[in-house]
Amino acid sequence: MRALSHGSSMRAHVALALAALVLAGDALHPALAAAGFDYKDALTKTIIFLEAQRSGKLPPNNRVKWRGDSALDDGKLANVDLTGGYYDAGDNVKYGLPLAFTVTTLAWTALAFKPELESTKELEHVHEAIRWGTDYLLKCAARKNKLWVQVGDPNLDHQCWVRPENMKAPRTLYEIDEKTPGTEIAAETAAAFAASSMVFRNDKKYSRALLNKAKLLFLFAKAHQGSYDGECPFYCSYSGYNDELLWAATWLYLATKRQVYADFIAHEAISSSVAEFSWDLKFPGAQVLLAEFNMTSGGGAQNFKVQADNFVCAVLPDTAFHQVFITPGGVIHLRDGANTQYVTSTSFLFVVYSDLLLRTGQSVMCGNQPVAPARLREFARQQMDYLLGANPRHSSYVVGFGANSPTQPHHRGASTPVLAPGTDVNCGLSFGEWMAPDKPNPNELTGAIVGGPDKNDGFVDKRGNSSYTEPCTYINSLAIGPLAALAVRGAQLVATH
Repeated sequence: MRALSHGSSMRAHVALALAALVLAGDALHPALAAAGFDYKDALTKTIIFLEAQRSGKLPPNNRVKWRGDSALDDGKLANVDLTGGYYDAGDNVKYGLPLAFTVTTLAWTALAFKPELESTKELEHVHEAIRWGTDYLLKCAARKNKLWVQVGDPNLDHQCWVRPENMKAPRTLYEIDEKTPGTEIAAETAAAFAASSMVFRNDKKYSRALLNKAKLLFLFAKAHQGSYDGECPFYCSYSGYNDELLWAATWLYLATKRQVYADFIAHEAISSSVAEFSWDLKFPGAQVLLAEFNMTSGGGAQNFKVQADNFVCAVLPDTAFHQVFITPGGVIHLRDGANTQYVTSTSFLFVVYSDLLLRTGQSVMCGNQPVAPARLREFARQQMDYLLGANPRHSSYVVGFGANSPTQPHHRGASTPVLAPGTDVNCGLSFGEWMAPDKPNPNELTGAIVGGPDKNDGFVDKRGNSSYTEPCTYINSLAIGPLAALAVRGAQLVATH
């Protein structure tokens, strides 16, 4: 690693990079794609979906009128307050790992796309979405070396098709501690706190509280290493925890500029070239963040700029190193089951990385083949346009947006009519009454990006087709940045600096 031992010069470099991160914007004019997509409308609706996923007591400015207060006794079984946070997808469980990743990526969005979000008047909504998550996560991390990581037993939850406002299943609590470690979740939560502390620096007390928790959780994650399998089979960490440790250290380094995190990145962290950025696999995110600093890991064996390039080369279909399957209609397809998460996450990284490359006068190198930043932006726009309707079906995958948008997302709250508080739902009949019928949901789940098409661009808009019709918070959190950039910069996604 070069120059990390020179603390003052490195801190100055990080400060300049962060300034560029939050100031990179374009002349502020609304834009439509050649196909006529209203990116601003898509952006607004994408954020509204996150509000539909809120748990706890909803605020007076709640924009999703069919949602109400829910899970107000969460934590009561352990005499703690664990109300708030987000339901991850179409059920009523709060899973710590994807929830924290949603918050981390929302915070990165608020930093990287601040001018665009200000221009579209959506920055405050994104800040509210982040804080809804961090307020909850602070409750989960109230005690040192202990973290509440899940509320709700998914097996019991899945026995009843009921909106969260009317659920009666016990709100089982799950935790990690020194004897039952969960490095992935602890480190991801540390990343969420560290990234969010940068977003809320104008609120010094809150920012300090977030950063202090990030530091403690990172120490906990390092000192008590082990994978937590309590969220399996729904959120198993197939990739292990090395990516989360690098990811957390990266955000702590950016938030503090402290040498201790730079040293961990350089000498203790493990990094690897992969072709996926997701709630389970964070390497490419960390690599893009660190690429600017000429930093390495493994004592100099792994260069983050090279690894970030490798991610791009593995995705783009026109390189010799292409690994990722692209459907005949042109969209990324890694696997069935919320595949659109890979579409939005790749688009997000491609836009952020292209901004960095332009700012530093660099290109992606795929072997000896240079790839210009413009190619990354073109691919990101094409991926997002596919979701909005530029696909073989000429149909949107965003509920309530564009042509032929999904009407049956796999989602309990949206598919169940609003019931009076205290209504006793017959769980045995609930699936036949509200999940099985082949008709549109009674409540529009505005802005939800569903799981998407199969590898042949096929899609059946059926509620029971959960691998393709279920939305997730982390699909949307990573769509907000690219949509904001398209709404303000235009279809070419070029930012001025």
